[in-house]
Amino acid sequence: MFVTTIWGLNLIVGRIGLAEIPPFTFTTLRFAGLALLLIPFLRAPHGQLRPLIGAMLLSGALPFALMFWGLSLAANVSSVAIASQLGVPFTTLLSIWFLGEVVRWRRWSGIALSFVGVLIMGFDPQVFEYWPSLLLVIGSALAGAFGLMAIKRLSGFAPLEIQSWMAVVSVVPLALVALLLERSDWPLLSEVTWRGWGALAFATIFASLIAQSIFYLLVQRYPVTSIAPLTTLSPVMSVIFAVTLLGDRLTAKIAVGGVLTLLGVLIIIMRERRLTDVGS
Repeated sequence: MFVTTIWGLNLIVGRIGLAEIPPFTFTTLRFAGLALLLIPFLRAPHGQLRPLIGAMLLSGALPFALMFWGLSLAANVSSVAIASQLGVPFTTLLSIWFLGEVVRWRRWSGIALSFVGVLIMGFDPQVFEYWPSLLLVIGSALAGAFGLMAIKRLSGFAPLEIQSWMAVVSVVPLALVALLLERSDWPLLSEVTWRGWGALAFATIFASLIAQSIFYLLVQRYPVTSIAPLTTLSPVMSVIFAVTLLGDRLTAKIAVGGVLTLLGVLIIIMRERRLTDVGS
């Protein structure tokens, strides 16, 4: 519950930070801070440098840049939180195409529900007006799914080592994009208030370092199939915080679409949990 609360709050805090810091600069600083904190865990990749860099770009720089870019454009944080969960059905689809995994009707129904839910949210006026935001978040989920597949191909890396490499590899390309697109805004960084820097620190320390490390610890102690379903609470927390703290308006289309999307995600996760339990 602590981890899902932190992750749910992260989008709200991130939105506050993005009001003062441009999205690519925000993401660059986030990974730079994380890289400094995790340098002690960095070690040689032992012949896996090329696949390691590719996996880290797909799971780090690209999805996070798209996510924060989409979040900076969004009028409604709730839709962003829910759409980000499409990473689960995307990963399932990729496992079919690349790993030859057989998916039965229950998971297909979960995949269909997930996309139908996002489609319903997309036709809500306050979401449709900012449709590029929704597309960027969906793109982030797809990139993250590719990244997860790439990480699965790596071997011999502990979770904190993965995080350290992700941070180090992501900084340079993100900094170049920020330099090209947001350099004119950099002088304004001197005017960023404690709210902006606090949001950046929260995303770096609490959401990434602390919450992610606790999550990995839980995964090591308990079956992944027992922990994974609980992660669907994260977007629920985001919606609650968005409505109560940011004053987001939870319309009927967003509510219905959100319920369908999260129900679809839960069906996929629970079905995979059952298959894993039977296989073990």
